[in-house]
Amino acid sequence: MKYDYLIVGSGLYGAVFAHEAKKAGKSVLVIDKRPNIAGNVYTEEIEGINVHKYGAHIFHTNNKEVWDYVTKFAEFNRFTNSPVANYKGELYSLPFNMYTFNKMWGVVTPEEAAAKIEEQRKEITGEPKNLEEQAISLVGRDIYEKLIKGYTEKQWGRDCKELPAFIIKRLPVRLTFDNNYFNALYQGIPIGGYIQMVANMLDGIEIRLGVDYFDNKAEFDAMAEKVVYTGPIDAYFNFSLGTLEYRSVRFENEILDQPNFQGNAAVNYTDRETPWTRIIEHKWFEFGKDKNGSDLPKTVISREYSSEWKPGDDPYYPVNDERNGVLYAEYKKLAEKEKNIIFGGRLGEYKYYDMDAVIAAALTKAKEELQ
Repeated sequence: MKYDYLIVGSGLYGAVFAHEAKKAGKSVLVIDKRPNIAGNVYTEEIEGINVHKYGAHIFHTNNKEVWDYVTKFAEFNRFTNSPVANYKGELYSLPFNMYTFNKMWGVVTPEEAAAKIEEQRKEITGEPKNLEEQAISLVGRDIYEKLIKGYTEKQWGRDCKELPAFIIKRLPVRLTFDNNYFNALYQGIPIGGYIQMVANMLDGIEIRLGVDYFDNKAEFDAMAEKVVYTGPIDAYFNFSLGTLEYRSVRFENEILDQPNFQGNAAVNYTDRETPWTRIIEHKWFEFGKDKNGSDLPKTVISREYSSEWKPGDDPYYPVNDERNGVLYAEYKKLAEKEKNIIFGGRLGEYKYYDMDAVIAAALTKAKEELQ
């Protein structure tokens, strides 16, 4: 059988495009080299807890069209992201707000907090030359040293003085006691986990899992009029121009025989000495309850370690520096010459995408394609 669309990858971009194509009456085949659908938003139930296998995914958007779209496939709870920072055992509220400033300096009023930040920002004169100077020019030395420096260096595997200033264009500073991390109108976690949401998007669509597109590329290409490819763009062209760089993340999961490990979904470890960047306690994404609303006796935690990507690892974040930007632009030129291939998603477009932006991009592309 010849399909209208072959979709390589069942993450959010692939699943949304597949759903829209099927709705438009097209025949669709979805393949994925992983043994499961949903890409990096995949959740797996362990001890009654929906565990985010590839890192915490908290849905947040100000785009009403996207919110109305995702809520067709899942009911969302009212989870609000309020992470805690642990610096050598001192706990601070994130994002930087009045709780943070009170703990850091003992200030009580917004005026005192603003004056303290202003006084410390003066250390940097002229245009910031690197991430360290950029951060100090935004929030001052104390917050930089305790809450930004170590975390950022672990995340990027480089000293803050070696990182470009543009990585931190702005740092949210709130002179209020609001510790809702995402300033988004719509926010939450799908009840039943993301796996159920993506399964609902792919309902009625043929899916083949554990299948690597590159093992039989010519054969797969011949099976469809068009291919929607959501894998790494450099891999598609067999790395002919060189390899794009990514950061990868490694997770150490532990099931603990206790009801509460850290009292919060996310705790960031902001000192350089602690090897992990953060610990996620998955049960708090759904308020510590199972699907029947009962308290869960155990807990599952994931320690996250950031690392340089090497072939065989899962790529997570594009390294959007100048060298990689130039190389991606060359790959994009090659991609534009391909007749019946659509490159989409975080890896296909070498772009750091939030979930709502991926969905919006897939919907826009589907509209163009399917009208």
